[in-house]
Amino acid sequence: MNSLSTFLSRQPRSSLAAAAVLVLGLSACGGGSSNDSADTPTSDPSAVAGTCNLLNFQQELMTRINALRAAGADCGTSGVFPATTAMTWNAQLTQAADGHAKDMAAKNYFSHTSQDGRTMSDRVNATGYAWSSLGENIAAGQPTVESVMDSWRNSPGHCANLMSASYTNVGVSCQLATAQGATYSKYWVMNLGKPR
Repeated sequence: MNSLSTFLSRQPRSSLAAAAVLVLGLSACGGGSSNDSADTPTSDPSAVAGTCNLLNFQQELMTRINALRAAGADCGTSGVFPATTAMTWNAQLTQAADGHAKDMAAKNYFSHTSQDGRTMSDRVNATGYAWSSLGENIAAGQPTVESVMDSWRNSPGHCANLMSASYTNVGVSCQLATAQGATYSKYWVMNLGKPR
């Protein structure tokens, strides 16, 4: 199993966090929206999310995410986070997450950067979500919502993304591998954001 996390913000880029144990994460501040991307938003973004055929997918994710945020968390080397506000599900962030999860599942790779060079912010901008803070956790191989949340919770960078008060919205997708000889059976993408 693998995972990564990323964070972007409209603040100095010194807040860039990365973790690579069982997940990958990325964060950033200061983004926006753009219409130039290979991803074309559908007319109903809420209908595109992959769930890996897991029952109560969105409900279970929101319950686990918001329970963690309500309790506060020790995210190891990323710091101790006090309790913070609950997040809400966002169809545009889910659409961006779904597109990236599908791409990784179809092309058998694991990265925050799409093979065509698009970044997390490129994918989210393509949905029209105008953001002030943006983050991404990815994971691969975890069979259930519980296991992927445990992986992210136990990785300092991913945990920090989950606990950041800079985020108010979240969208998650899980896609079953479609590439022949895929390294992982499932690919997970979580996008976190705060609108402008």
